This record gives sequence, C-alpha cells and structure tokens, in this order.
Amino acid sequence: MTGEILTNDKSMSEKDTNNDVPEAKDYFQFGEVLGYFFRKKNPNRKSNFNIKVMHGINKISIIVFLIAVIVLLIRHVF
Repeated sequence: MTGEILTNDKSMSEKDTNNDVPEAKDYFQFGEVLGYFFRKKNPNRKSNFNIKVMHGINKISIIVFLIAVIVLLIRHVF
C-alpha cells in the first residue's frame, strides 16, 4: 500500500480500461431535474421578480422538453 491513495471509487487502472463509457443508468438520472422543481426556498436569498419569472420559464421549458421526448419515444416504439 505504499504510495497508493485509497478511495471509494475504482482504482486508476480500472478507470483507464473502462474509458469512462456511460452506462444506460447514467442517461436516466433525473435527480438534478427533480431537485430543481422541489427544492426549498432559501430565506437568505433576495426575492426578485425577474428571477422568479426566469425560473418559471425554465420549469415550463423543461416540462415541454420532457413531454416532447416522451412523445418521440412513443412514436418510435409504436
């Protein structure tokens, strides 16, 4: 173990052979998207109308995009 750093991740030799190829589960991680919709309000942040509108438009665009992806998948499968 001399000169070796222990981590919870794979060893460096395993990472090099894997070439960081994403798996199928990596494409379906929606934690950040759901966190954007259901996060708590920060009481230390100033309330600004422009920021509220921007986040509202972002949420609408994410929803429309996800609906479009679902429709395309349904059309492709059926």
